[in-house]
Amino acid sequence: MMGAHWLLSLALLLVAGQATAADTLRCGSQLISVGDRSSEVLQKCGEPVARDLLGYKRSANRREEFQVEEWTYGPNSGMYQYLRFEGNRLVQITSKRGN
Repeated sequence: MMGAHWLLSLALLLVAGQATAADTLRCGSQLISVGDRSSEVLQKCGEPVARDLLGYKRSANRREEFQVEEWTYGPNSGMYQYLRFEGNRLVQITSKRGN
């Protein structure tokens, strides 16, 4: 029985360290959502602590290429928020506990 308890504890620790994804994020009294423009996010959340250019991505029809960026906010209560933009649209919100 002791082994099962230890394994469960280990599994919970691993899950706690993982990044979690969400469709919305609260910035003060404002709410941002996947699909929002980068200008809207900047207006509601302010300047991020970091902006990283991840590269470029081609559209599905291969006719356009757009910039992929990741903005970092935090730490807020020990959590960092990572916002991924593709072509100035928010496509992913990920939260991860800081070190």
